Amino acid sequence: MKSFLKILSLAKAYRSSLLLNVFFNSLSILFGIFSFVMFLPFLEVLFSEGDFSQILEQGLPEKFVFKADVIQQFGFYYMAEYMQTHSKMEMLFLLCSIIAVMILLKNLFRYLAIYVMAGVRNGIVRDYRNKIYSKLLHLPIAYFSDERKGDIISRMTNDVKEIEWSVLRSIEAVYRDPITIIFTVIVLVFMSPQMTLFILLLIPVAAVITLIGKKLRKVSSESQQRIGDMISTVEETLTGIKIIKAFNAEKIKDDQFKSENESYTKQMTKLFRRTDLASPLSEFLGVSVIILALLYGGNLVFEGTMRGSSLITYIGLFYTLIAPSKSFTQAVYNAQRGLASVDRINKILDAEETIKDKPATTNLHSLTDKLSFNNVSFSYEDELVLKNISLNVPRGKSVALVGQSGSGKSTIASLVPRFYDVKEGAIEIDGIDIKDAKLSDLRSLIGLVTQDAILFNDTIYNNIAFGIDHATEERVVEAAKIANAHDFIMHLPKGYQTNIGDGGGKLSGGQKQRISIARAVLKNPEILVLDEATSALDTESERLVQDALNKLMDNRTSIIIAHRLSTIQHADEIIVMNKGEIKERGTHNELISLNGDYKKLIDMQSFD
Repeated sequence: MKSFLKILSLAKAYRSSLLLNVFFNSLSILFGIFSFVMFLPFLEVLFSEGDFSQILEQGLPEKFVFKADVIQQFGFYYMAEYMQTHSKMEMLFLLCSIIAVMILLKNLFRYLAIYVMAGVRNGIVRDYRNKIYSKLLHLPIAYFSDERKGDIISRMTNDVKEIEWSVLRSIEAVYRDPITIIFTVIVLVFMSPQMTLFILLLIPVAAVITLIGKKLRKVSSESQQRIGDMISTVEETLTGIKIIKAFNAEKIKDDQFKSENESYTKQMTKLFRRTDLASPLSEFLGVSVIILALLYGGNLVFEGTMRGSSLITYIGLFYTLIAPSKSFTQAVYNAQRGLASVDRINKILDAEETIKDKPATTNLHSLTDKLSFNNVSFSYEDELVLKNISLNVPRGKSVALVGQSGSGKSTIASLVPRFYDVKEGAIEIDGIDIKDAKLSDLRSLIGLVTQDAILFNDTIYNNIAFGIDHATEERVVEAAKIANAHDFIMHLPKGYQTNIGDGGGKLSGGQKQRISIARAVLKNPEILVLDEATSALDTESERLVQDALNKLMDNRTSIIIAHRLSTIQHADEIIVMNKGEIKERGTHNELISLNGDYKKLIDMQSFD
């Protein structure tokens, strides 16, 4: 119920459209009911063997009372009066014309109701997608370490589509079908209170369908999980296709996908079988009620308490209740299936945003003194990754972090822009704890260049200007020149307007890295974080990229994580990490003279 209410809360923004939908549906229902009521005089004329002179002789009732028999007397009197000067065929033509007009109006207003609701349904889906995407942008990096990308994509696509087809169409039925049922029941009660008691027999229909629908939610949730697993497998396959082929692992991945696909197919078969049960079951129960109504109504006709034409009209009108009743129960049934998708999406929307601004934040617009780590400790789960790290990076100076894989170097780089928060201690900029500063202020001071250049499926120009407001062509070109990227860009078919493909796939590793450096140059950050920016490059590309990095780091506060020690020998301070702790620190020459861990790393790389 809570999940359903959350969707209804999104519909508040479309209150005016929903009111229009109710209004148009009400008119459509009224014209539909009146078109059925008009069949009563039509049947009287069609099956009457005598004339209507006796009705004229009786005259009109003394006063009008809002009762079915009185209204019938008025209607039959004016019909008899009309037939004094017209034939039965002319009367039938008039009645058919009135019925046709009413059916036309009924469908016109029904279309207008659907027309209005289409905007509501698609608007809610759009809002849902916007909320999910916005939430994903604000969730901490740790969240994505615990979730599979394919499953997240599945929730944003398949689950949202399931909500549109199941829950939102159910909302439309909720706004339409009860009105139809209420209006129709009122007319039926007006026509024959005794027979209308049989409507109560429809209650078990809804109860039976609801009981079946409760089991559907769990099955639907499991099926959505299966499709998420399949999308994850496809995503991993596309990412690692080279490794799969290189290790002759096509059959392994093929078998994995087929297994997941088979599991999904079985789950969906079970789901469809349960879903398809609702329609025939509700129709059978509805027709059973009609049969009972025919038996009871036929008895009233035989007793003379009801006209045969009235019974036929009543049964026809009563039969129209099956469709909205069936639709309403089907909507409840389908909603259970859709709510399973809502639950999966809410796991994203309800996820805690652990990295966020405090209620009261401190403005942080520049670095004037130093970036400092004060007894910083951090763990991803239970085991400490960093232990009591303390170091200072004075403004304009560079500090390099070296050590074996897993020593905590990249973790330090991730803590500076608050991708993660420290468990103990504090990271400060000019004495201000970065937790007390606005995230936007903090990250505006930081430029990040990683080992794997992260580029987007867009033009080179837009990748360099990414996140920079009011970037000019002159500034973009200047940044590319500093990053040693301008020359190769100008040799591309469209220059800076060349699309580089998914993840920059049309560029080499060195070219992608220089584009990412140009992006950092254009941002002109006060703090630069280089996370093994040259470790994945060949010698020539490394030389060009290192030259670009040297230009970028000139007189800039820098934290450099390096695997190739030749690239950091001129750093102002080198920090040697081992198992989350600082083992040695000093300049290149000072650390060489210590003849410790740093010297061993140098010797292993045969560095002279």
